[in-house]
Formats: sequence, structure tokens, C-alpha cells
Amino acid sequence: MSYDLSNKLVVAISSRALFNLEEENKIYEKEGLDAYSQYQLEHEDECLDKGTAFPLIQALLSLNDIFNEQIVEVIIISRNSPETGLRVFNSIATHDLNIVRAAFTGGENIARYLGAFKTDLFLSKNEGDVQQAIDGGFAAALIYDVPENYSPDDKQIRIAFDADAVVFSEESERIYKSHGLDAFLVHEHENAKQALPEGPFAKLLKTLSVIKDKEPQLIKIAIVTARNGPAHKRVIYTLRNWGVKVDEAFFLGGVKKKEVLKAFNAHIFFDDQDVHVQPASEVVPASRVPYKQDEL
Repeated sequence: MSYDLSNKLVVAISSRALFNLEEENKIYEKEGLDAYSQYQLEHEDECLDKGTAFPLIQALLSLNDIFNEQIVEVIIISRNSPETGLRVFNSIATHDLNIVRAAFTGGENIARYLGAFKTDLFLSKNEGDVQQAIDGGFAAALIYDVPENYSPDDKQIRIAFDADAVVFSEESERIYKSHGLDAFLVHEHENAKQALPEGPFAKLLKTLSVIKDKEPQLIKIAIVTARNGPAHKRVIYTLRNWGVKVDEAFFLGGVKKKEVLKAFNAHIFFDDQDVHVQPASEVVPASRVPYKQDEL
């Protein structure tokens, strides 16, 4: 009987997002593929250190034990060859992660395979791969470097989302960028009870909300947005329209997100702007969600 991925939360992740492969990547960039491959073969029995997304993946996989069923599936999807990918699986075993499926594409385009795995979320440190995934209609984010002195919550999975261009479409943000704050506020006031269009991470938020309904204390979700009053109303009405309840919402109106995210202690933060992601990545795992290229 075939294994059905359609009823699970499927996270596809690159080996470099899960593990710290920065030194190996430098070898690839400076010396080329052959030198990189040789290095991986020579060190395939050496366990890789944890990468930026490791705490999130470890926490999500723990849900399978808690619910006593496979509700989360994590799949390694990597440009490594099958041979050089052996070190990744060796490290997965050493870290005792329940990851048994992988796609090693040998340098070929990764995004074309995301649909085959029913992917709900794709995480990578390769900007090109993330852009192609977003363009293909998948929730995808570019992972930044590992934050120093970060200690994840071991009792809850804490996920923070920006609002516009992440959970919601970039429609309202475009008005702000093109016509200014006053026009944005007028638009949001006039459409306060009109649900915002879905953004690339809407489906992921809804899926997490369904899981959260089964055991509310296991997952904590926050919206961390530059919106403030009165533009906050449309966010709340939209989430209500979707049947999604978030635990916390921060309408910051220009206040820096970094300290709020540090206090929230997110396992991951998704935002569309480097100006927010870069500072946040100093204190929590953070990632940038690019715009679709046809929407730039």
C-alpha cells in the first residue's frame, strides 16, 4: 500500500537548513563540486552540527510521539548527490531524528519535486531554490544563520508570522509602498471587515491551527506585524473569517520586532523584509519569504 502524504504536515528542508554546512559550502563555492564531494566522502562518519531550523524540525517531529500518529512528515530535499548525501542521513541517525525520506537531486532544480511530496513548507539556505518554490506556489522561506545563545522552548512549539506578504497577500502593503501611510490607513479602514486575500503562508497557518485545536498548549502562534491601530482590525477580522485563532498578536507600528521575538522565543519567524529578518536572526531562528517574481 502506498504511503499517503496528503493528510500530513509536510516540511521539505534542505540539508544546509537542518545542519550547519557553512564550511562545506565555502569549499563548494571556492574549490568547486569535486572538492566539496571529496570532503563529504572523507567526513561522512562525522556528525554535522545543528543548523538554524534544527530546533523547529525536532519540535515538529515530537508531535508524532505526542499524538501517537504520523501527523508531521519531514523530508530532506537537497542538491547533494545520493553519495554525498550519506553524511546527512548518518547525522540524522546520530541526532535521533525520525526522518526517513529524502530527495538528493545531484544539482538539479529542487522546486520541481515539491509538489510530488505534497509540500506544505520548504526551508532552505539557497535563495534561488526558495524563489523558485515561491514562484511555484509553495510556502517557502530563506533561512538565515544560527542565532547565538538561542535556547528553544522545550514545552511548546512557538511560531511567529509577519502579516502582509506572508500570511496575507501583499495587496495592502503595495498600497502603503505606492501611495503612503495615509492611503493605506484609509484603505484598511474602508475594508476592515473584508477578509484579506491569502498570502503564501496562509495554508500553513491554517494547518497549524487545525493541529493546535487538538492540543492547544502544544503550539503557540503569534502575529508580529508593523501594522498598528486602526489597521489591526482587518487582521483580526480576517483570522476570524478563516476560523484561525492565534495566541498572541503584536501590532508594532514601527517598534522593532527583534526584542518582541526574543521575548516570544520563537522556534521560527517568517517575514518578507530583510530589515526585520536580519535583526531577528540574531536572537531567534528567522527566515525571509520572497515575493513572487511576477509580483515584483
